Amino acid sequence: MWAALNPRGTTVFLEEGESWIRSVLAKAPSLRAFHVHYPTRLAEADDLLATYGNEQDCMPGHAQMGEHSRCRLALPGLPEEVRDKQWDVIMIDAPRGYFAEAPGRMGAIFTAAVMARRRVGEGPTHVFLHDVNRRVEKTYAKEFLCMKNKVEGVGRLWHFEIPPSNVANATRFC
Repeated sequence: MWAALNPRGTTVFLEEGESWIRSVLAKAPSLRAFHVHYPTRLAEADDLLATYGNEQDCMPGHAQMGEHSRCRLALPGLPEEVRDKQWDVIMIDAPRGYFAEAPGRMGAIFTAAVMARRRVGEGPTHVFLHDVNRRVEKTYAKEFLCMKNKVEGVGRLWHFEIPPSNVANATRFC
């Protein structure tokens, strides 16, 4: 299905479960999937949101990605080919985020917002966020993806068009 939907493009899955990756790759070896470690927990969502603005590495124009970032919201360990690619579409439907000790989607939403804003090509990055009926997904979408960028929503799925931004001294995403 993914090859048919994106025949000339790059499709990559970022997954928290290594066993899921193994089982899917056994059935579809051409699929590209990477294991991602999500260091935060859903229970930390409010604290992370309240304090991210205190770290230079979390500021919109300076957000650092990768292992050396001090921003707890930036996903560590993303492969360079994922972190540095100019994505047309990003779909956020992981990691789990429905109980306090689950990783939550805070880092995925933040990282998608940073990557979309860094786009240098023409046009916006389309970001789709699933499970917006949940408080954290909705709150983080409003903070990082910005309601002014929301173009539609159906059920539990919101669609954002995030334009590139080169505002180096911005202190907020929205």
